[in-house]
Order: sequence, then C-alpha cells, then structure tokens
Amino acid sequence: MPMTPSFDTVLLEVDPTDRVATITLNRPDQLNTFNRAMCHEMAEIWQIVKNDDRVNAVVLRAAGTRAFSAGLDMKAAYGQPDIVWNHEDPGELLSPKWQKVWKPVVCAVQGMCTAGAFYFVNEADVVICSSDATFFDSHVTAGLVSALEPIGLMRRVGLGDTLRMALMGNDERVSAQTALEIRLVTEVVPAEELWEHAHAIARTIAAKPPTATQGTVKAIWESLDKPYRAAMDQGLIYTRLGNPIGKNELADNPVTKQTPRIR
Repeated sequence: MPMTPSFDTVLLEVDPTDRVATITLNRPDQLNTFNRAMCHEMAEIWQIVKNDDRVNAVVLRAAGTRAFSAGLDMKAAYGQPDIVWNHEDPGELLSPKWQKVWKPVVCAVQGMCTAGAFYFVNEADVVICSSDATFFDSHVTAGLVSALEPIGLMRRVGLGDTLRMALMGNDERVSAQTALEIRLVTEVVPAEELWEHAHAIARTIAAKPPTATQGTVKAIWESLDKPYRAAMDQGLIYTRLGNPIGKNELADNPVTKQTPRIR
C-alpha cells in the first residue's frame, strides 16, 4: 500500500475503504492563508491524488473554526520575480483543474472565505458550507485590483453577484443562506456536521465508476471554455470514449434502476 507523505502546511489522508482523499488546509493560526510553501505543497498533493488509484473523490476542507481561508498570506511575501512579465498566478498551483485533476472535489467551507480562498472554491465540483460561513472579497478594500478570483466566481454565481462582491469589499459579507440563494454553495449544514457531510457526499461519488465520474467532470469543466456547439461536439466524443456498454446493457444494469435520492 502506498505511503501517504506528510506536508508542512496541508494534511493529506487517504481512506482506501471509502476511496476518498481528504485534504486539510492546516494553518489555522494564520487563518489558513496560503504562502509559497502551501502553493507548492498543494500542487504536489493534486498530483498524488491524481495518480493514486485508491482515490476516486476528494474532500477539501480547512482546520480551525475561524476561517476556511483568508487567501494569500500578506505577512509572508509570495516572492514574485522582479520582472512583471514573469509573475506567476498562485491559483495555478492551488487549482485541481489547472493541474488536470478530474477526480471530483467536494469543498467544505466554514468561517471566513475571502480573496484568494476563492481559488479553492471556484474549482471545486461540489461546495457546501456551515451555517456560520461568510464569503467576501477583500481586495478593493485593501486597494488591490480583484482580477483573477472573480473570473472563476462569475461562472458560479453570474456577473451581477460577482461584481457586487468584488466592488463592495469588506463592507458586504455574504452569509451562508445568501450563498445558497445565489448558488455559490449547494447546501448549508450545521458546523458540527460539515466535515462528516462533505465526506458522505464524496463517499457516495467515490462509489461510482471512476471513469464515469472523472469523464463527467472533465467534459463539464472543459465545456465552459467553448462555444455551445463545440462543447456539444466534444461532449459526444467523451460519451463515446467513456460509455463502452450498449443501451440494452445499461437498461438491464440493476444500478441504473435504483430510486434516486432527492435532496
């Protein structure tokens, strides 16, 4: 059985029975802000998760109660190159989709979620939060242009709500209930149930054939970058690649006859 490596800023646990990997941001005293070390550790973790055949789904969560993440650690310089054209986007290291990881990610948010924390939320496949969660974008309040995180956020909640959050800064905190109403999250649960419920969702997804779940994630996310017809054409290709059984076999499969769960 492969050994799960240890990291300084993040915890990684793999449950081979449930086929779920749990990634925990582990800088609670710094509000789980990310520094360069966390960015590089997250990039390494995504590759570990991608290549571990014991893992079919992922839970992304954060230690402590005060914050899921407050974004970039402003007290620890990220260390960008002096030449502006060589500047990096930390989100490319934090992001499962930039890292070409198509295993479904369930993100569990508690406490504050602000600024660069949206790198994590924007590219998760299922986002739930605790009833005490608050979402806001602190960039403009600090005199900073908010130009990266809103691009991903806009895909989730639309232009109007994205602009409102980006321009209001610290002066408007989106509550868990409002986050549910604007579809930033799909469910709100009590804080004490957050981690277990996220794991239950991931466990349910992980029980499905991984070729089907990963192909679904890949097809849907890649469609966002294409015109409608091009996305449909590519989706058809993925359907042919990922659905080797015929219609009759699918119809006779007892798994497809299960009564669906209604949320």
